[in-house]
Amino acid sequence: MRGYTYTSKAGTSVARARGIELPISPKKTYEVLNAIRGLDLAKAREVLEAAAEKRRAIPFRRYNQETAHHTGTGPGRYPVKVAKSVLQVLKNAESNAEYEGMDADELYVLVASSARGRITKANMPRAQGRATAWNEQTTNVEIVLGERAGA
Repeated sequence: MRGYTYTSKAGTSVARARGIELPISPKKTYEVLNAIRGLDLAKAREVLEAAAEKRRAIPFRRYNQETAHHTGTGPGRYPVKVAKSVLQVLKNAESNAEYEGMDADELYVLVASSARGRITKANMPRAQGRATAWNEQTTNVEIVLGERAGA
């Protein structure tokens, strides 16, 4: 992931933040970012904190095979590790917005995207001198905050 996927139009100010090669699942990250995209900053933070504390399930729309249903959510899970990592990237974007002088009350999640990162390769020794691949997925996360038009 070389640069940001989103380029802002002339005259508009946005705050951006990225998390590069985070050791989290790309599929769960996709679902978490779908849940916060378009939400106000405070609401997005609340959703992520609730998921990290297992108080509210994140709805899984695409990667939901054999996923339990939860009240008010439908099929969903509690991706704690992903929620904490995305929350950290969201906090970075918020502090970037403060530095840019943007109004914190008018901020919302304009862009929330993820891409698969590099795979960390490893092997796990097995019996009889064999080995099994033990690879770790990584994910690149990008969050862009914008100001509502009413600002």
